[in-house]
Amino acid sequence: MTNNKQQTTNDKQQIVREQFLRLHLALNTTALLPLQQLTEVLTIPIGQIVPIPHMKPWVMGVYNWRGEVLWMVDLGHLVGLTPWYQKTSSASTHKAVVLRVNRASTSSTKEKSQMLGLVVKQIEDIEWCNPDAIQSPPSSTVTAELVPFLRGYWLKTNGDILTVLDGQAIMRAMPSHEQ
Repeated sequence: MTNNKQQTTNDKQQIVREQFLRLHLALNTTALLPLQQLTEVLTIPIGQIVPIPHMKPWVMGVYNWRGEVLWMVDLGHLVGLTPWYQKTSSASTHKAVVLRVNRASTSSTKEKSQMLGLVVKQIEDIEWCNPDAIQSPPSSTVTAELVPFLRGYWLKTNGDILTVLDGQAIMRAMPSHEQ
């Protein structure tokens, strides 16, 4: 992906802006994820995600991504929205993004990447946002399921309010292999 940070200089201050990918989790629910935490956008035939029994309900299963096993998560269901399988849709494919989060390895000082597929309703545009403009939402407007994954919200100049999600928090929600 391209450089996802941009600096603009005016006479008095320097503003750092970051790129975010706009996603629809449900029909009227839009969220942003930092582009630097994303690797790829996928279109996956519904039958290509293999369900795994005894997992959390928002874990859809695994997908063969470039010869690697990629766990697939219904992002809307994870944050408290209606699961994909309860929605009426005639689509034969899922839209997904590949989340990549670096975690420090316990056996050495090297970092290793963890990948996770996030299934969403729709993938839209890239938004440029000043990270300092991301605010904490009023507690009355946020569901309990969303709180652990929320970085904040961004109020655009046109009045749109966009939820900003934290990719590392989403990754931490995945069941551990050590349990």
